[in-house]
Amino acid sequence: MHLPDGIVPVEMALAGYACSAGLMALALHRIKARPDPQAEIPRVAMLTTVFFAASLVAVPVPPTSVHLMLAGLMGVTLGWFAVPAVLVGLFLQAVLFGHGGITALGLNGVVFALPALLAFGIWQQIGRRWPDLGAFLAGSGAVILALALFATIVLAGLPAELDAAAERMALRIFVLAHVPLALAEGVIVLTLLRVLRRVERRLLYHG
Repeated sequence: MHLPDGIVPVEMALAGYACSAGLMALALHRIKARPDPQAEIPRVAMLTTVFFAASLVAVPVPPTSVHLMLAGLMGVTLGWFAVPAVLVGLFLQAVLFGHGGITALGLNGVVFALPALLAFGIWQQIGRRWPDLGAFLAGSGAVILALALFATIVLAGLPAELDAAAERMALRIFVLAHVPLALAEGVIVLTLLRVLRRVERRLLYHG
């Protein structure tokens, strides 16, 4: 679900960088307020690596392909740390593998980081009382929000000379192909959090 270079106008790409910078500034402010932020760096680095690697694997879902986002998992396990972790992962994907684009990096950061924060909020509000429900909603909700953001950005950036109806149809097919992914990521987050709560609670974010 990465936006490539050239798909949106320059002014939208710049707005994406501004939004990502704002999210980063807010996240760093929240992180600095924690008792010992540096102690969490190894955990953040490990989960950033998981995000970087997992979202590179494409799964064919005719007529397109999808890949794991893991924004929900990042939000639940990293909280505000998810914002810098996601941006670092997206930057490395773009530079090393051309997955997404450099000019679109800011917009891609918004598409992934906002859903991660949504997942964090869902987990904080629902997961503490109903852990399984909160985990599933965090995983699936993150994908749904990312799809909504992606579709909105693409539609807003369509050049006037393109066939808008054809582009909208292609976008609908793309979104529908990701519906199973939303369910799958809900199950993935649910399953992993069940395991972590039993064997390694230190990997869960305590905000």
